[in-house]
Amino acid sequence: MAGWSYPTKDEVADYLEAYAARFQLPVRGRVAVERLSKRDDRYLVTAGDRCFEAANVVVATGTWPTPKTPEFAPELDPGIRQLHSNDYRNPSQLKPGAVLVVGAAHSGADIALEVASTHPTTLSGPYRGEVPFNIEGTAARMLLPIMWFAANHVLTERTPIGRKMQQHVRAGGGPLLRVKAADLMTAGVEHVEAKTVGVQEGKPMIDGGRVLDVQNVICGTGFSKDTDWIELPITGEDGFPEQKRGVVLSQPGLYFVGLPFLQAFASMLIGGVGRDAEYVARHIAKRAPSDSSGGVTLNAPAVVRTNR
Repeated sequence: MAGWSYPTKDEVADYLEAYAARFQLPVRGRVAVERLSKRDDRYLVTAGDRCFEAANVVVATGTWPTPKTPEFAPELDPGIRQLHSNDYRNPSQLKPGAVLVVGAAHSGADIALEVASTHPTTLSGPYRGEVPFNIEGTAARMLLPIMWFAANHVLTERTPIGRKMQQHVRAGGGPLLRVKAADLMTAGVEHVEAKTVGVQEGKPMIDGGRVLDVQNVICGTGFSKDTDWIELPITGEDGFPEQKRGVVLSQPGLYFVGLPFLQAFASMLIGGVGRDAEYVARHIAKRAPSDSSGGVTLNAPAVVRTNR
């Protein structure tokens, strides 16, 4: 992989496989964790007919694991092809005819640009800003190190601007990244600032009453958090686990990494989660030996995504 390039999904997977092999980590793939509970001072992790018992559990299931679809989706005409961005792969999945992409954050914009080459495409929803330079260009080489420093040391829970950003990141869509508004316009994508809010006679309706005659609807409406499988009182009013730098103070031995804004903006990114993971690992190591024997880490391949 060349310098100043972004790794592909296959390169990331290869790196993770090599990392696990080098350190001989006992990774168990294709294990869907269904329940996390507690008996006395031990945690019980249930996965089908398997049950793991541990004094320490690290939940590393990522940011928002469950695809979120609009309330109006079931009301659409059954003849309309519906997909969530989680299930979209390429335009060959679509029916001939027009496409509506719901949600104008970076996923919706990326998909709209791609399908516009083969289908008349409308993108609905407001833009939430965009990175004002080509993230693979010369400007990125100068600006991204500065932005990365800010993501780790300025936009944190300790600063007013960081706490404000935390609320935005956890509640709203992200800005346009690789694909910009100008790219969409050039590709012929019709951008409608208003959101898609309902259905009229089986067709999607934009806020304001406009009805779109489309044969495909792709929902780039994001994902929602899911902690229902954790049968412990750990969540706050916002629905996110109450923790301090990944440590759940109310449940000794329970930890989180990879949450959006766990301690900084970078906490949910591949390059930033390592700092949080190191802090959690040190915290586990400092626990009394009688308390820290045995542990289970729940990572992305083990989370119940496919059957929730």
